[in-house]
Amino acid sequence: MKKYCIAAAISMACLTPVAHADTLLGLYIGVDGIQAGNDGSFSDGNNAQQDFNFEDETFISYYAAFEHPVPLIPNIKLKYTELELNGSTTLDSSFSFNGEDYVTQTDVSSMTDFSHIDYILYYEIFDNDLVSIDLGLNAKQFDGEITVTGTSQQNGSSHTETVEFSGFVPLAYGRAEVGLPFTGLSVFFEGSLLAIDDSKLQDYQAGIAWELIDNLAVDVAIKAGYRSMTLELDDIDDINTNIDMSGPFAGVQVHF
Repeated sequence: MKKYCIAAAISMACLTPVAHADTLLGLYIGVDGIQAGNDGSFSDGNNAQQDFNFEDETFISYYAAFEHPVPLIPNIKLKYTELELNGSTTLDSSFSFNGEDYVTQTDVSSMTDFSHIDYILYYEIFDNDLVSIDLGLNAKQFDGEITVTGTSQQNGSSHTETVEFSGFVPLAYGRAEVGLPFTGLSVFFEGSLLAIDDSKLQDYQAGIAWELIDNLAVDVAIKAGYRSMTLELDDIDDINTNIDMSGPFAGVQVHF
């Protein structure tokens, strides 16, 4: 999926005639690095969720956004986020995954891939040199897998099970940015949220940006802040999760 998102960003850059100042067309391309602490649990089917001690990881997120002045047609943003977690635990109760039962009081390890693409359609509700507000919809596409390795109750030896899953999750989307006059600095908040029945998904980041370059051809800004993601998914392609990822991030954004 990483290659897909990079290709999409390059295609947007190469195929779209752009002009600085979004009264015509605007293209944003950026990358963030996130130093994340992770914890949570997962299960498949109707099995009870199992907690794992997930390792801290550094994730990369890429994005490209295209803005235009055409009324009623939304702007578009594509965003790819790595979310590959490695964890382990000592079972203190029974645990079943993909039809395999694992022995209590033994160690079980997991490798989970919740990497995903955000397809965001949004409108600029307010936009000037000091304040901008965007509102829209986001569809998160998951296309990952979970691998569990542990001691099988059936034969007493090490056994590995892998389950692939995919699906879309719709969310509300919003972004706000406020510039600090004569400094090149701005503060921003961006987030997506879903809360329905037993599913809750939130993905937000807040921080500060500083424009290093600001001219008629291109703007370049560096960013830093905090990102947090909660994935409480109920039966997404038979997978249930309660995953939390959060930590500081830093990145760079180019605006043509």
